Amino acid sequence: MDLVLTIVAVCTGALAGGLFAFFNVPIPAPPELPGLMGIVGIYVGYKLVAAADVGYDLLAALGL
Repeated sequence: MDLVLTIVAVCTGALAGGLFAFFNVPIPAPPELPGLMGIVGIYVGYKLVAAADVGYDLLAALGL
């Protein structure tokens, strides 16, 4: 299921990116590799902390 979802996500993203390019609209993402790698880094950091099973519930601490 994850593979199918990943393929659908990539296809949907490619279609959206193609439409942005076709209509000459700037994409709502970093247009350069360093910006894209920053997003990948955020994802990797999130997964590493989740795998380490550490964290702090900030919303609960704020009473929200």
